[in-house]
Amino acid sequence: MTLESRQIIYTIIIGFFITLILGPLIIPFLKRLKVGQTIREDGPKSHLQKTGTPTIGGIILIISITITSLTSGLFNRDLIVALGATLIFGLIGFIDDFIKVVLKRSLGLRAYQKLGLQTIVAVFLAAYQSNVSVMGTKVIVPFVQGSISIGSINIPQYFDLGILYIPFVAFVVVATVNSVNLTDGLDGLASGVTLIIAAFFALLAMNWGYISLAVFSASVAGACLGFLRYNSHPAQVFMGDTGSLSLGGAISAVAVLMNVSLIIPIVGGIYFVESVSVILQVISYKLTKKRIFKMSPLHHHYELSGWAETKVVVVFWVITVILCLVGILALN
Repeated sequence: MTLESRQIIYTIIIGFFITLILGPLIIPFLKRLKVGQTIREDGPKSHLQKTGTPTIGGIILIISITITSLTSGLFNRDLIVALGATLIFGLIGFIDDFIKVVLKRSLGLRAYQKLGLQTIVAVFLAAYQSNVSVMGTKVIVPFVQGSISIGSINIPQYFDLGILYIPFVAFVVVATVNSVNLTDGLDGLASGVTLIIAAFFALLAMNWGYISLAVFSASVAGACLGFLRYNSHPAQVFMGDTGSLSLGGAISAVAVLMNVSLIIPIVGGIYFVESVSVILQVISYKLTKKRIFKMSPLHHHYELSGWAETKVVVVFWVITVILCLVGILALN
């Protein structure tokens, strides 16, 4: 086993144990703050018993990822940018959560405020990568034959987006962040799916020589793995927008920094279909006054179709594993 492989494994284990330790420290604190989740009355009736479960648990994830990343000994520019994106998106989510559950203003941040802040961060990330990366405004296209060589790294074929690079990548980042947010609707769903995707990026980054990004992705995977201890059914804590936006920021930042933003709809297929289900539901109802799904996002449709919550979660995890295997084939 190589030294890099060992470091990835150690990072996941360290992130896992840090999250396990943080849980009993932070969850009781959140309970004392009375930051309980409000459950939609029009949602699955089984969810009503979750009312009052503490939210903003994403703080646990953010602290774990930060500590694990900063103590890795690989504190270079890529890691700083990836961690910075994670923290800033997490801050946006925290502000939204704080307004909703602490200040008791049900709307939280307005949609245009949240999207505006996310877009600013995404544009900065895209602009940074287009100016700093050796590949500039090029993105790697999955499943395309042929390759290019950058130093000792062999990378699959690419496509140069030119002036469209920044708006395209910014769109992918914002879409990913909000898709993770929509996926966070069942106990352990978003954390489990993101765990698998983060592990995929850790392996890909290590294979391509992006060791700092491999370690960062491993820290995200370890944090999600530990968080499942408290977030799996029945959840003791929810991650809230604080967690879902930070995880979305982490995944999208790694993809952008490795120039593989086009792989997100593949490995993050669950994120993608969750968002599409909401969009289709809204369009269908506005045009025809009829709903395509019993309820959106998609995970609620399956619940209302008779699936147990845990079954939906496990099936979506399995699908993500398969999609990540497809992602490996797509980039090799």
